[in-house]
Amino acid sequence: MSTVEDATPAPAPVRSAPALPVRTIALGTIGSLLILASALGAGAILAQDPMIGRGPLSWIRYGHGRILATLVLYTGFALVVWAWVLLGRHVLAGRVGARPVLVAAACWTIPMLLSPPVFSRDAYLYIAYGTLPLHGYDPYSVGPGILDVDPVVDNVDSFWQATPAPYGPLFILLAKGVISITGTNMIAGVVLMKLGLVVGVALMVIAMPGLVRHLGGKLPVALWLAVAGPMTVVHLVGGPHNDVLMVGLLAIGTVMVLDRKHVLGMIVVTLAVATKATAGVALPFLVWVWAGHLESTRWRNFTRACAASVGIFVVTFAAATVVSGVNLGWISALDAPTAIVNWLSIPTGAGEILHGLVGVFVEAPKVWFVTVMRVVGGILLLWILVRQWWLARDGGPDAIRRAAIALFAFAVLSPATLPWYLVWGFVLAAALRWERRQLAVLVAFNVFLVLTYTPAGDDLLYDWLFMTLAAGISILAGLSLLRRDPLNLFPARDPFLRGTGVER
Repeated sequence: MSTVEDATPAPAPVRSAPALPVRTIALGTIGSLLILASALGAGAILAQDPMIGRGPLSWIRYGHGRILATLVLYTGFALVVWAWVLLGRHVLAGRVGARPVLVAAACWTIPMLLSPPVFSRDAYLYIAYGTLPLHGYDPYSVGPGILDVDPVVDNVDSFWQATPAPYGPLFILLAKGVISITGTNMIAGVVLMKLGLVVGVALMVIAMPGLVRHLGGKLPVALWLAVAGPMTVVHLVGGPHNDVLMVGLLAIGTVMVLDRKHVLGMIVVTLAVATKATAGVALPFLVWVWAGHLESTRWRNFTRACAASVGIFVVTFAAATVVSGVNLGWISALDAPTAIVNWLSIPTGAGEILHGLVGVFVEAPKVWFVTVMRVVGGILLLWILVRQWWLARDGGPDAIRRAAIALFAFAVLSPATLPWYLVWGFVLAAALRWERRQLAVLVAFNVFLVLTYTPAGDDLLYDWLFMTLAAGISILAGLSLLRRDPLNLFPARDPFLRGTGVER
């Protein structure tokens, strides 16, 4: 009789949670803190600062002190970019999940909430538009220049002094709320405005798991692109720009529609339109998604979904307008950005190039060429929008992908394009499946678009030497995602990376 020994089965290996890339997060945090500190001298500072203006630190705002502050700020930005690229390597290697990406994004974003505006002066314009209705003026009829409030008017760029607000009633309500609390305290106004707008980032975080589930991407990659990237951290939050609130509302409303919460989703997307009208480009695509969930013939479904969407939009937008205490005058002010002329707008850039070529032989006003090309660009944009909408008629995730394409086309083919306009469709597109090389291209564009403005918010697009340098740095950042650091600055000795196939 043989005996059989009792064998205790070996315990199954425990899967460890994805590691936290502490050094990478710390690197980006140091960068953000450097931006925070140096922005006191190199950022979009106040005309008259009650804190530093004449104090012992005032040297940071003049001469060599300002140059030093600018160098420190760009150094901080470089650290944020480098940390973001390293985090991207960790994500692509499968070594970090969504939670470490969110931790990194939070650590890099919090200093930006407390800094003076960087790479933009829009915060001061937002404060002025919120001040106008509190002083009895219609922000859709007059510009900030009419105000007799020195701290507010003095900090608005002269370009916008006479321009009525081109923003929706929900944003005016937010701006009014901020100013009703902070009054003419510009520092508190900027910080509170950032805190109000950063809600858009929180909405993106909430929406991204649902978008990824429907669009087929990977959550860590999507969060790394949309939430932790320098365009969001430095430009949208550090700027700040109200586009971040618009895209946050658009993202979460889109998920609701995809999840068959059609009425609630359309209400939220309408609120995005009430923040900034651009979100309206996505609405017709969401109608197809709603129609695709109904059980009848295509056109009957479309008619029902369209009628319901229009009704929801009218009621919600009317309510937002009444609550905000304004009117529909902002619609006539939507062409205000067309006064901006830069080559980021493809039609405007084409008009400038054509003017330069013709100018070799004949003198003619540049405005003729820019206007003609803007008309051509408008026709092309209309064709793209209609075509993408029609191709989206089967609804579902494909309609959202085409909505992202439409938003991107709207950004680059409009008469005026600003760097942060590219996030309009990018937040939706981040949830798609991306190849590694495509991500490298996105990294390069992300970095380059931030560098098109000075830390003080001035346009650098026609400083060709700087733009060449910025393009080279941006390409280097993109390449760094694909291979070991091209400049060999960080040898691959990080134990976190050992055995992952990713070289630091």
